[in-house]
Amino acid sequence: MSIQVSLSGLSFSILNPNTNTFSFCKVIKFEKKLNPTDILDKLIHCFNSEKALQENFKTVRVIHENELSTFVPKALFNEEHMVDYLKFNTKILKTDYITYDAVLANDSINVYVPYVNINNYIYDRFGEFEFKHFSTILIENILALEKHSSSTNMYINVCESHFEIIVVENNQLKLYNTFEYNTKEDFIYYILFTAEQLQLNPEKFKLLLIGDIKKEDDLFKITFNYVRNVDIYTPKFSSSSSAEIKSDLLNNFILLNSF
Repeated sequence: MSIQVSLSGLSFSILNPNTNTFSFCKVIKFEKKLNPTDILDKLIHCFNSEKALQENFKTVRVIHENELSTFVPKALFNEEHMVDYLKFNTKILKTDYITYDAVLANDSINVYVPYVNINNYIYDRFGEFEFKHFSTILIENILALEKHSSSTNMYINVCESHFEIIVVENNQLKLYNTFEYNTKEDFIYYILFTAEQLQLNPEKFKLLLIGDIKKEDDLFKITFNYVRNVDIYTPKFSSSSSAEIKSDLLNNFILLNSF
């Protein structure tokens, strides 16, 4: 079972390893951003009310989705200075617990703040479990897609109120950043600004959109107006999963690739 936790919602998926098919997927979007205490209440309610979540699981994974993270080259990483890495680009509290993921795909370290109350609850309920920051999964899987590429490509992971831009050049991570947006104009502004800073020509570079977006959406249409080579990346997974599960997972690149 994989659980994705953010201030904006909760997502669950269950994978049957014997058949490599997803047997369950549930996405819950909150009307407004909640605090970690309220999120835990929502999570407990889901476990108490959803029968599929009450089974015994071989592995349980928690994915923490927030902007409280930063990547550090492994060669420069010192565990004693994790606070220093984070404080340059995000607001953290003295009481925050800071941890890290090793990102093997590019020999870096992802330093971040997880939702500790969620981790404590999952441990009390299931015992040992795994947890990662969502950007670790995002970067690892995009670098895997770009393994044999010699070009410069931009990926955008689209969520309801934020998106991540990942630029890969010759299979090397060139840029990762997350942006909050309210309008389609905000969306295209950050894309074009990032391209300009990296000296990428919108007439030439390839842009792949992943996550919660379709070609009929305004976000896609405005992007298509300004970037010549834009498309939606469609991941492949077992055809025996139900149509409803497929639909939910196609909108959540992280959850789909969390196993």
